[in-house]
Amino acid sequence: MATDLPRPAFYALRPGGWRDYVTLLHPPYTAWHLSYVVIGAAVSPAFDAGRTGAALAAFLLAVGIGAHALDELHGRPLRTDIPSPVLVALAAGSIGAAVAIGTVAAAVVDPWIGLFVAAGAFLVVAYNLELAGGRFHTDAWFALAWGGFPVLTGAFASAGTIRAEAALAALFATALSLAQRRLSTHVRGIRRDVRAIRGTVDRHGGSEELTRGHLTDAPEAALRLLAVSTVLLACSLAALRAT
Repeated sequence: MATDLPRPAFYALRPGGWRDYVTLLHPPYTAWHLSYVVIGAAVSPAFDAGRTGAALAAFLLAVGIGAHALDELHGRPLRTDIPSPVLVALAAGSIGAAVAIGTVAAAVVDPWIGLFVAAGAFLVVAYNLELAGGRFHTDAWFALAWGGFPVLTGAFASAGTIRAEAALAALFATALSLAQRRLSTHVRGIRRDVRAIRGTVDRHGGSEELTRGHLTDAPEAALRLLAVSTVLLACSLAALRAT
């Protein structure tokens, strides 16, 4: 029987001090979803590195910091010791800064960017604070908000239009994010909610005690590989368009 409490996520550092802030960023997942912005820009008819960089900065602030600060504020899933007022300040400051970047882009580049800014701000708050009784905190909303939406935003920010190839890339990101959600929900539940695991695994060559690793190792390895693969895909597409 396994009773020891594991880390709340495979990327979580030892709790305390600056390590809590690194863990708060959910590094592999943040890099994964930022890659969708680059993919959207790279498949658009015009790849603008400056506009793509601004979109990346906005998403890093809103999702990497703001959304995750709100998520930690709502139930402490990562079990950090970051004070609640600090989490509130991080969320408000980062989301506000992301909105400011988008507002400037709407004023200077294209007013339609304002729609993406408004939609993104709504999704960050509605999803992570589980507004409307959690109606926006579902697998489908996760896939659309953190998968398809960054692709479409990246495409429009870079080229001022969304064409068929960007729509197809958004479907790819939505499907991949849905796979991520299914895998991460499974391992998150085992890491954070399961107090004990009992049983044996009976193989042809003998039996062994069932452990958390039997239930988490494979899906977490898949999550790591998917995160790395998506980042590499984004980098290769950006390098192609930049040449």
